[in-house]
Amino acid sequence: MDIVKKLYRICRPHLLRLVLAVSAMFILTGLGMVRPYLAMLLIDRGIKGQEYALIPQLAVAVIIISAARGVFHFTQYFLVEGFGQRSVYDLRNALYRKLQTLSWSFYDDAQTGQLMARLTGDVEGIRVFLSAGVIRYCDFVFMVGFTLIVLFTINWSLTLVALVFLPFLAYAVFRFDRTIRPAYAAIQEEMAHLTSILQENVTGVRVVKAFAQEPEEIRKFAAQNQQVRNRRLFSADIWAAFFPYLGLLSNVSAVLVLWYGGTLVMRGDLTFGALVAFSSYIWTLIWPIRELGWMTNLLEQALAAGARVMEILERQPSIADAPDAVGLAGVRGHVEFRQVRFAFSRGEEVLQGIDLSAPPGKITGILGTTGSGKTSLVNLMGRFYDVSSGSVLIDGHDVRKVKLQDLRSSIGYVLQETFLFSASIRENIAYGRPGASMGEVEAAAKAAAAHDFIAELPYGYDTVVGERGVGLSGGQKQRVAMARAFLKDPRILVLDDATASVDMETERDIQDALRRLMLGRTTFIIAHRISSVMHADEIVLLERGRVVERGTHDRLLSTGSIYADIYRIQFRDREGMVREPAPAGGGDV
Repeated sequence: MDIVKKLYRICRPHLLRLVLAVSAMFILTGLGMVRPYLAMLLIDRGIKGQEYALIPQLAVAVIIISAARGVFHFTQYFLVEGFGQRSVYDLRNALYRKLQTLSWSFYDDAQTGQLMARLTGDVEGIRVFLSAGVIRYCDFVFMVGFTLIVLFTINWSLTLVALVFLPFLAYAVFRFDRTIRPAYAAIQEEMAHLTSILQENVTGVRVVKAFAQEPEEIRKFAAQNQQVRNRRLFSADIWAAFFPYLGLLSNVSAVLVLWYGGTLVMRGDLTFGALVAFSSYIWTLIWPIRELGWMTNLLEQALAAGARVMEILERQPSIADAPDAVGLAGVRGHVEFRQVRFAFSRGEEVLQGIDLSAPPGKITGILGTTGSGKTSLVNLMGRFYDVSSGSVLIDGHDVRKVKLQDLRSSIGYVLQETFLFSASIRENIAYGRPGASMGEVEAAAKAAAAHDFIAELPYGYDTVVGERGVGLSGGQKQRVAMARAFLKDPRILVLDDATASVDMETERDIQDALRRLMLGRTTFIIAHRISSVMHADEIVLLERGRVVERGTHDRLLSTGSIYADIYRIQFRDREGMVREPAPAGGGDV
C-alpha cells in the first residue's frame, strides 16, 4: 500500500478527471442494470400477460438506454485516459528531473539500460493501470454492488444459492495475488537486464566488430532473452492455472441458478421472466469477477513498476546546494585545494593531503600516470564529488557553500572523450548558452579554429551530427568542444587530456586554439604528455594521489627529478625522428 500512496501523490493534481470518469461509470453501470429488467417486463407482461402495447415502449426504452450508455461510455473513456496520460506525463517528467539532479556517484553504479527500462517500460505499466485498471476496479465495485441489490430484490434465497462460490473465488484471487506479484517483479528485472545488454552492445558496436565478438554478444543476448522468456512462461503458467478455476466457479454458479431457479418457477414462487432476468444478472456479476484476474494482473504490474520507479524518485542526490549556499558573482578564478583527501564510496583514498593554489589567470599543469588522481582532483573543483576531508575554495568560498548552478557555470570543460549531442553543430556549440546569437556562435567557432571545416559541411552550422558526434573526426569534435567552451566564456578552464586522442599534427592545430582559449583564464591542464603542460606557470606531478613534485618546466628539468626522467623518455623518440640521417657514403662526389 505504500507504493499506492506514493503514486496517489503524483496523480492527485488530476483527480477531478478520475472522479468525473468514475461518476460516468457509475451512471453507465446503473443503465446497464435496466436492460435485464426490461427483458423481465417483456416476458412477464408483454408476452405472458399479453400487454402487447408495452412491447414498442420497451423497444424504445432499450434504444434510449443504449444511446445514453454510448454517451457515458465515451465520456468515461475520454476522462480516464486523460487522467492516466496526464499523471504519467508528470511522472515521466519527475523521473527525468530526478535523473538530472542525481550526482555522479549514482551514475558510477547505475546501468543505462536499467534506467531506460524504468523510464519507458515501467512507466508504461503504470499508465496502463491508471488508464484502464483503476476504472475497471470501480466498475467491478459498482457492478457487483448494483447486481447484488437487484438479485436480493428479485429473490433472496436464489441469490444466496448463486453466491455459494464467492468464498472459493476470494481464496483463488488471494493466492493468485501472492504468486503473480513476485513473478512480475522478476520479469521487469530481467527485462531491464536485457535492455542494458542491448544498449551496451549498440553503444559499443564498433568495439564488438573490431574484436570480432559478434557471436559472443549474440550468445549473451540470447541467454538473457531466455531468462525473460522463462519468467514470462512462469507467469503464463500461473494464469493458465487461475483462469480455468474461475471458469469452473462461474459455471457452477450458473448451473445452481438454473436448477434452483427452475424449481422456484415450477412451484410458482418465481416468474419465468424473473428467472431470465436473474440469469442475466448472474452473468453480469460473473463477468467482472472473472475480469478480476486481469485487473489484479494490471495492479501487480503497476505495483512492481511503481516500486522500481520510486526507487529512483526517492533517491537523494549526494551533492546538493547547502541550505546556506551563496551565489558566486564576479568570479576572478582563484582556486585553492587545502589538505584535500578523497575516496570513492567503496575504495581506498584517491587523493591524499593535496595542497595547491592556482591564482587568477595562471595555468596549472597536472601530470601523472593513469590512476594517479588527476581527473578526481578537478572533479572536486566542480563539486561533482565532495572531499572526504579538507576543502576546495574558489575566490575564498568553499565550493560546498556555493550554489551549484553558479559554481559550474564558472567552470568550462574540454575533455578527452568529447561528447556531442545528436543535434546541429550550432546547438552543440551553444549548449552552455542556448540563447547565443549566430554571430556569437561563429565567433566562438573561429576562435577554436572550427569555422572553416564547419563551413564546408553540407548544411554548415545546421548540419546535424550523429550520435556522440559520429561523422566528425576526433580533431573536429575537439574543436567543436573548444568552441562550446569559448562561447560559455568561463573564468576557470579544465582541459582533461584534450589532445590525447588526436595525432601530432592535429594536436599542434588544437594547441593554437587552446592557447587562445586559456588566455586570461585560470586553467588546469590534465595530461600524460609533457608537451601539453610544459608552458604552464606551475606543473604538479601526482603519484598515487600525492603531490611528489611541483614547479616550472625548467626548474623540474634542472633538478634531475621524476619529471626529468619522463621528459627524457617522451622526447627521446621525437628527437631521434627529427635528427638528420647520416650520408650513406663518405667520399666526395
